[in-house]
Formats: sequence, C-alpha cells, structure tokens
Amino acid sequence: MQVTKRAPLREIFGWCMFDFANSSYTTVIITVIYCRVFAEVIVPISSNPANPYEDGNFLFGLALFFSYLLVVLTGPLFGAISDFSAKKKTFLFWSYISCVISTAAFWLVTTPGSWELGFALIILSNFFFASGENFASSFLPHLGPKEELGKISGYAWGVGYMGGLLSVFLVQTLVAPSIDPAIYGSLRFVGPLTALFFLLAGIPTFLLLKEYQPAIKIPTGESYLTIGFKQLSESIKSIKHFKDLVIYLISLFFSMAALAIVIAFAFLYGNQEIKITSGQEATLFVMLQFFAMIGAIFFGFVQDKIGAKKTFNITLVFWIFCLLGIYFVREITGFVNGLGVDISVQWVFVIFGTLAGSGVGSTQSASRAIVGVFSPESKSGEFFGLWGLSGKLAAAIGVFAIGILQKIFDLRNAFLVVAVFFFISLIINTFVNEKRGIEKAKDWERNGGH
Repeated sequence: MQVTKRAPLREIFGWCMFDFANSSYTTVIITVIYCRVFAEVIVPISSNPANPYEDGNFLFGLALFFSYLLVVLTGPLFGAISDFSAKKKTFLFWSYISCVISTAAFWLVTTPGSWELGFALIILSNFFFASGENFASSFLPHLGPKEELGKISGYAWGVGYMGGLLSVFLVQTLVAPSIDPAIYGSLRFVGPLTALFFLLAGIPTFLLLKEYQPAIKIPTGESYLTIGFKQLSESIKSIKHFKDLVIYLISLFFSMAALAIVIAFAFLYGNQEIKITSGQEATLFVMLQFFAMIGAIFFGFVQDKIGAKKTFNITLVFWIFCLLGIYFVREITGFVNGLGVDISVQWVFVIFGTLAGSGVGSTQSASRAIVGVFSPESKSGEFFGLWGLSGKLAAAIGVFAIGILQKIFDLRNAFLVVAVFFFISLIINTFVNEKRGIEKAKDWERNGGH
C-alpha cells in the first residue's frame, strides 16, 4: 500500500486559505452580525414582552434547518460524483461562487419587516456554504499521512478564525457599527461586503490546490448522476466494514447538533438573555476567535500525540463544563461576588464564552480529522459526504429544536440542551476503537476495496 506523503506547503496553504475565506460567511452571517439583523431588525418583534425576538430567532433557526436538510439530501451524492469524476475542485469552486452570489444578494432585502427574501437567501447561501465545507474537507486525506491529519486540520481551523476575526472587524467598521433599525441602509451592505471578502480570500485555494485523484472514464450509457447513485449505494453497503466510523458518526450527530446551536445562537443568547453591552460583545468576539484559533492548533498537535478519539472526548468534557458555567452564570457571579470580587454577570458570561471558544475549533477540527483517518483515500469524498450528512442533519435538528424550545420555555432553558447533546456524544464515543478504525481503512486500500 502506498503511504500518503505530506503535500507541498503551498498546497496545504491553499487548502487552509479556504477556511480563512469561508469563515467570513459563518462568522459574519450566521454567528455575529446578520443573525441579529435578521432576527431583531428584519423580522417584526413578537407580542411576547418576555421574549420579543422569539419569532426572529425561530425563523432564523428554521431557515438554517431547511438549508441543512438540502445538504443532507445532496451531500453524499455530490461526494460520490466528485470522487468518480475527480472534480472535487470544480464542485468546491461552484459552491464557493454560489455562496458569494447569494450572500451578496442580502442587499436586496430593502425593507425591515419584509423577511421572506432574507429567509430564502439564508437557506440558499448556507446550503452553498455547508456544501463547500464538505468538498473542502474531502481534500484532507490527500494532504498528508494519517498521523499528521490532526495537525493539518488544526492549522486550517486556526487560520479560519483569523479570517473570521478580520471579516467581522471590516464589516463592523465599514457598515455595521451597531444593530439598529435606524441605520438599516448601512446594514444592507453586510451581505455584499462579506461576499467580497469571501471571493477575494478564496482565490489562493483555486490557484494552489490540485486534484489528487485521476478521473475515471465514464462507461457507455452511464452519466455522473447514475454513477453517483451507484457509488452512494456502494458507500452505504461498504460502510458496514467500518464499524468505528459508523459509531463515531452517531456520536458526531449529537456534538454537531450542539455546535450548530452554539454557532447560530451564542451571540443572540448573549445579547437577548445576558444583555451584554456592545463593548463586552466586541471583547467576547475577539477573545473567542483568538482562543478558538489557539485551541484548534493546540489540539491538532495533541491529537497527533494521544490520538483523535481521546482529543475529541477532552473537547466534549470541556464544552460541558463551560456550558454549565454559562447556564448558572448568575449563580456563579453571586458566589464570586460573595467572596469579595466585584464583577458583573455579563463579564462572567464573557469569561465562560471565551473559554468555550477554545472548544469550537478544536472539536470541529478533531471531528474532521477522525473521519479522515477512518476513511480510505479512494472513498474520501463519499465518506466526507456521510460526515456532512451526519453533521448537517444534526445541525438541522439542533437549530430547529432550540427555535421551538425557546418559544415553549425561554432562551436560557432552551440553551441547556447543548450540554445534554455534548454529554450524549461523549457516552457514544466511548464505544469507538480508534486503532481498529484506522486499520480497517488501511486494510480496505491494501485489499483493493474489499
């Protein structure tokens, strides 16, 4: 069996730059700025004085739910087609361009209260963004030997957080100093400016990254579509040989549901439930990005030393600790102040949020690397499609669940489901045998796919 060598630095850099570029979308649009513009400005305020933005929160979560469902339906098929046609880079390019165009189109939402177009554009842009994540991740097994994938994945996540930090700084400085209906004319430019950042920052990827598998000639009477369905069918049949990958994908389902909620609702929670100020929000964002970058890179090295499974479990335990701290932030603040420390609830929330930030990149990076080490190279596109299916289906259910729960209860109690999801993921992941999973992937390649 041929052992994968580390790709040249320029190719690894090109791959990492896609994380730098697409982080502008997920950070500006989903996590920090446009989520609030949509939920608090575009969607009319609800009649519930205790939770005036519940309708906006619900519609935002519902739009993400529909977009993730589209990824679930198309991800494995696109992955199979891209593997057979050796056109991963082409699929990545069209998802990138489509996300740029649909993100720029947020400018067309001209009037607060007319939320339907914004709702549709969130579905479209997030579908293209999430599809691109799958295509980009399927390159990972080709960039180095399995024992170095954690490190390489960590580099990309770390670089990605720098992209998120820079893009939010530019958007807030140039067009969105606050989320205020009075400046909606400026807020309309959030989408176009984010799209421009994504467009320009993504160029190095397509100049430096290459296809790593040769194309296979299409048999007479076949098409990429029919072959894709056959490949997908074979993937489902063959995955039974990868028991540990299957168990891990089930575990990943719950952790990705939790992370999707955190990414989509963390700053909504901070603003609506904790009432953090704009200065505290800025501090939280900068520190969160910094700690997420450090966490992704640090845990990438840790993973290469102690293994992917242990690293992933450590990040889950850390998440549970931080989320319980956020849930009991008022009680913790009262206890700390009783010891003679003068600190507000908002700043304690910022501290726990910052700590949690180190888990965002590390958990996602570890999950991507685990799928990489458990996947035969010849099936990387298909199995990362299944990774996308598990993660995106989880994301769909997660954001939909909290959208419903915050209407039934309140945002604080609904947010507690995140810690529950991480705990379930941790329990399931104890049944994964990492050594056996890696050997199964190597055996598949040694035996020519049998």
